[in-house]
Amino acid sequence: MLALILIDIALKTLGAGFGAAIAAVGAGFGIGKIGAAAMEAIARQPESANDIRSNMIVIAALVEGVALFAVIVALLCLFLG
Repeated sequence: MLALILIDIALKTLGAGFGAAIAAVGAGFGIGKIGAAAMEAIARQPESANDIRSNMIVIAALVEGVALFAVIVALLCLFLG
C-alpha cells in the first residue's frame, strides 16, 4: 500500500515537472519567434520601429502570462491532485 502511494506521488511530481518544463520551453520558443519576426519587420520598415517594438512587448507579455498560468496549473495539479 505504501509503495502505491509513493509511486502516485512520484508520478504526480514527474508530471508536474514535465508540464512546467513544457510551458517554459514553449514560452521561450514563442517569445524568440516574436522577437525574430519583430526584428525582421523593423529591418523592412525602419520608420515603424517604435510601433513594432511596443506591439512586440505587449505580445511577449501575453505569452509570458499564459506560460506562468500553465506553470501554476501544473504545480496545483501536484499539490491538489
